[in-house]
This record gives sequence, C-alpha cells and structure tokens, in this order.
Amino acid sequence: MDGTEGSAGQPGPAERSHRSSVSSVGARAADVLVYLADDTVVPLAVENLPSLSAHELHRAVREVLQLPDIALDVFALWLVSPLLEVQLKPKHQPYKLGRQWPELLLRFTSAPDDDVAMDEPFLQFRRNVFFPKRRELQIHDEEVLRLLYEEAKGNVLAVRYPCDVEDCEALGALVCRVQLGPYQPGRLAACDLREKLDSFLPAHLCKRGQSLFAALRGRGARAGPGEQGLLNAYRQVQEVGSDGGCEAALGTHYRAYLLKCHELPFYGCAFFHGEVDKPAQGFLHRGGRKPVSVAISLEGVHVIDSREKHVLLGLRFQELSWDHTSPEEEEPILWLEFDGDSEGTPVNKLLKIYSKQAELMSSLIEYCIELSQAAEPAGPQDSATGSPSDPSSSPAPVQRPKLRRQGSVVSSRIQHLSTIDYVEDGKGIRRVKPKRTTSFFSRQLSLGQGSYTVVQPGGSLEQG
Repeated sequence: MDGTEGSAGQPGPAERSHRSSVSSVGARAADVLVYLADDTVVPLAVENLPSLSAHELHRAVREVLQLPDIALDVFALWLVSPLLEVQLKPKHQPYKLGRQWPELLLRFTSAPDDDVAMDEPFLQFRRNVFFPKRRELQIHDEEVLRLLYEEAKGNVLAVRYPCDVEDCEALGALVCRVQLGPYQPGRLAACDLREKLDSFLPAHLCKRGQSLFAALRGRGARAGPGEQGLLNAYRQVQEVGSDGGCEAALGTHYRAYLLKCHELPFYGCAFFHGEVDKPAQGFLHRGGRKPVSVAISLEGVHVIDSREKHVLLGLRFQELSWDHTSPEEEEPILWLEFDGDSEGTPVNKLLKIYSKQAELMSSLIEYCIELSQAAEPAGPQDSATGSPSDPSSSPAPVQRPKLRRQGSVVSSRIQHLSTIDYVEDGKGIRRVKPKRTTSFFSRQLSLGQGSYTVVQPGGSLEQG
C-alpha cells in the first residue's frame, strides 16, 4: 500500500489492550465491531465481510448512529493498533487489509518480530484527516460535534496535542461543564471527584496530593496551581452561555472546545513516528537522536518532541521543500528544507527525519498540497507570493494568528534540532517567500499550478 492509499501514522489515545473488530466469521455472516473515540462499540452484522468496502461499513455506522450526510466527509474508518494507524479510503476492504497487517507493520514500523506477530488492528470511526477545519464551523448536528469533541479531548488528555497550561485549563473547564453541568458554588457530585481530575487535565498537570474539589466546596486543602486555574476557568464557562439547562447547551460547549483546539496547529493531523539528530554537545560533540512525532495536515508539517511534548519545528507548505530517500541498507529519510539563518547569514536548512514511514509522510504532504490547491483559487495564492505579475489579483486571505506566548509549547525550537545548513556556492541566498527559489529539491508547493515537477536533487544528500 502506498501513501496515497490512505494516511498512516503512529497510534495515540487508541493504545489499549488488543482488540478485534471481527468477533465471529461464518460462511456468509460476521459480527463487526467498530469503535468510537470514546471507546463506545458499534456492533454491525454484515454479509460477505471479506469483500465489504470501507465505504459500505462507513454507511452502516452512520445508519446505526443516525448521523446526517455531512458525517460522510467528517469521519473516516481507520485500522488502528498500538503499532500503526491507517486511514482507509472508501474503496479499501478492511478485512483484507487486516489480513495484510503483519506486512504493513514490517514495511512501516521497526517493531520487533514478536510484537508484529501479536499485534491485531481494530476498526475505529474518527475524524477524516482531509476534512478542513473551516468546514467544522458549519456543523450544527450535536452528535457529530460530540464525536469530534470526544476525539479531540482524548488527544489533549493523552498530550498528543501538546498545550500550554492556560489552554489545558480552558479546555478542561469545558469538559467540567459538559460532565458536571453549570458551575454552582457548593454543589458537587456524590462521588469523589478528585479521583477524576485526569478526566479534565493531562496527567502531568494533575496534583494528586491536593484537591480541586475541596476548593469547589470552599473548605479543606487548597487546590494546586493547575487545579486552581481549572477551577477559575470552570467558573467563567458558567458565565458564558448557560441558558439554564444542561442538555440543551451541550452542543455549544462541544463547539467551544473544538474552536479552542483549532488554535493548535496540529489539530486534525495524521501523526507519524520518527527520529531526528540531536545537536552536538560537549567536548566530544556527541549527539545521538531523539524520538519525534511528525504531524501532517492540510496546512503544513509540525515536528513534535515525543518526550518533552513541545514543537521543535512548524512549517506551512509554502515554507518548505521536501523529499524522501531510501538508501540501501540504511533507514528511510524524510528531508525537510526551509529557510533560516546561521549567525546572521541567510541559509537553507535541511532536517533529516529518520523513519520507516518516510514514504507515507512524503505522499501525504503531496496529497494535502494537491487538495489545498484544488480548494483555493489561484489569484489569492499568486498574490501571497508577492509577485507583481498580476496587479489586479485579490489580496492573500487573512491567516489565523499563531499563539505567541513566551516559551509556548507550540512555538518552534529550531535550536534543539541538528540541521544541515548550506548556501549556494558560498553566497548568501535571497529568500522569496512563500515560493522558495533555491532548493536541493524541486518538490515544493507550486503556487498557481497545482502540479509537481520531477524530484531532481541538486546534490548528494548523504554528505551531511
């Protein structure tokens, strides 16, 4: 299967015990289990499972959940295991891909043979990587919003979407509002809510030694910093929009949660495993590698430190060129090239991402760019280049402002990366953005053309 057959990546909140989506197989009929993002199971009784397409299963799930037609575009079927995730195209046959799962693991992961032999995928109904965020704003069906909310919440709590503390508190407050109802001083659920703190905040912000809920009562131990911020944010949610009823307003809060997640540059991305070189340190200039997640969406690419849970590099497609290579007897590499500076001198920077999923990532980047170009008129894109060729062209669309907090987890940390810096023939390069004119690679966003040229590396990539 090549990268254009669907998107594949690394597992996130779905890392759970082994599941099977096929509970019984007979001569004709089978019971298929499809999982939702909140772990709800949708059982389906189907005929001729081996020849059943993802589109047919998708339709069956929508019918059981009574979802509107927009759900066809919003959601996709995924094959998911602790080792690999694959978004299926409508024409794919999930049963046959499941039988080929060991081959996919050997091709796209570095998992040990024992893990490959034990791994078993399950079917999951979740957000389509190719569904634009702007279209989410047009959704009014509460059940569709709830499914998107549950998936986003799981990614935030699992720190697949790294967030600053303020954003975690704001998002956690909306979860409190959904689960506990409007904030009311002195009113608490009967259960010990302190034990559910990790339902509202990522684990690293949960202070088990202190009680948010004692603070809600107004007595007892003081809440910790994360808990107090959550409590304050919860109070503010109640002021914004409650019409006196819990259930009627839930769709409003699902939407508010998603809108907050839209501020995160990696919302809705497909995620992939990889490693990058660490900068050389110490007298012996020792480096090594660090594990990363590579998040790819319709808007660009983000490289996230898997351990520190912060962004190392974020690039829109207009800001990069790319290629992937598979040297004999060496690891496949995804190359990202972008503009930077070295001690004040403009240079081109090359980042090597070592990954057996490099081919998948490269194909997904290409497909996302094609989709974006098909959705956007040529005029605004041409004007975004700053080219004077068409003075009558309309201005570039306004981009959503990025989060620019001091030390924000979503800000790039290029200094934590080891890159290959170069200038052509020792001369400085005049940068023309967003289309980059000097590059090792010809694979880049072709503004106004909607096509790609053949990859022609201008030098040996292995010399770095």
